Amino acid sequence: WGTTVAIDNVPGVGGAVGVQRLSKAAPDGYTLNFCGNGALTILPTLQNKPLYDVHKDIAPIGMVLAMPSILAVNNDIPVKTVQEFIAYAKQNPGKINYASQGNGSVSHIGTEIFKQHTGTELVHVPYKGSGQAIQDVLAGQVQVFITTPPSVMGHVQNGKLKALAVTTPQRMKSMPQIPTVAESGLPGFSYTLWGGLFAPAGTPTAVIDSLNKEVNAILATPEIKSRLDGDNVSVPKNTPAEFADYVKAEAVKFEKLVKDANLKAE
Repeated sequence: WGTTVAIDNVPGVGGAVGVQRLSKAAPDGYTLNFCGNGALTILPTLQNKPLYDVHKDIAPIGMVLAMPSILAVNNDIPVKTVQEFIAYAKQNPGKINYASQGNGSVSHIGTEIFKQHTGTELVHVPYKGSGQAIQDVLAGQVQVFITTPPSVMGHVQNGKLKALAVTTPQRMKSMPQIPTVAESGLPGFSYTLWGGLFAPAGTPTAVIDSLNKEVNAILATPEIKSRLDGDNVSVPKNTPAEFADYVKAEAVKFEKLVKDANLKAE
């Protein structure tokens, strides 16, 4: 971009503090935020007083990545497929624990979506991140973890965990033998983790369009595309308007999910 870019990793409330900071920044195109669906379409639906209005306080520039989650289970669970797991869970209601990176996290909500689709009763065990969650899944203290490929693929490849399915409509390029949840007997099931770039609301359209053009060009370079492909990350090209429509649709979907499941922020 012909200028220095300073990256400020802002912790707090699953990324919501960073989005809040963006919403109060000058709308000149010099303060941007990269965040995912957790902070934008999940957390606000859980909070009584959201820190920002996703539809009014920020301006979508473009989606940068989309990736699957993996339904991984401890080796002690006597199943090899999603259907076998569903049957086992129904035979043992309330006896199977699932891990998440915390209340309202993408792994929490992803598993709740799975529960709603399957009518299973799994017990939520929230952690403060993936590290300890993975260790407890390996040890069998919790039995299930729906999480990102980098978190579990090493353990799947060395046989310490079983990957039953991926949550996106398409299989992963790196491990195409793992089926999707949809083709495992739950047609229509889809849960994609995504992230994108945003500016403060009121940023001039010309600035938003210019940034979108640059982002799409960068994502199309062989170097970046190769690195993202290696992590099973797709790089969908999109306009600001298309991304805005996608964010709105995701917000509506998760608002209904949270309401139906009666989930609350802790």
